[in-house]
Amino acid sequence: MREVLPRLLWIGNARDARDFNQVLDLGITAVIDLAREEPPISYPREIVYCRLPLIDGDENQTVVLQTALTTVARFISADLPTLVACSAGMSRSPAIVAGALSLVHDCSFAEAIQQIAATGPCDVAPGLWNEIQQLLEEPGS
Repeated sequence: MREVLPRLLWIGNARDARDFNQVLDLGITAVIDLAREEPPISYPREIVYCRLPLIDGDENQTVVLQTALTTVARFISADLPTLVACSAGMSRSPAIVAGALSLVHDCSFAEAIQQIAATGPCDVAPGLWNEIQQLLEEPGS
């Protein structure tokens, strides 16, 4: 698990998301689970758990992708300590976090992904990159 914003935002993989002790020890109060191929996680009651299954391609449901972006952005804006996780923690979670940061900080998706890449491995699938870029460029985003 890697910290993107101090004590506020982390990117992780499926194993990180299942480590209840680490999640609670870090003070994380919300988990966004993007791993479509992983089984849902049953968290203790005090954890907000959002399962928004995505794939590493260009066939995601637009409403689910938009919900992932806006939910993470709202949690960041509300200072809600959040973990965003996918299977390996290298494509979907960095991409969604970067998209959310671009919304919150009013910067480009490319700038935000560079910020994420500076914190650790990042290998966003081209189809997913294009989908997010398109959503962020739409009026009203």
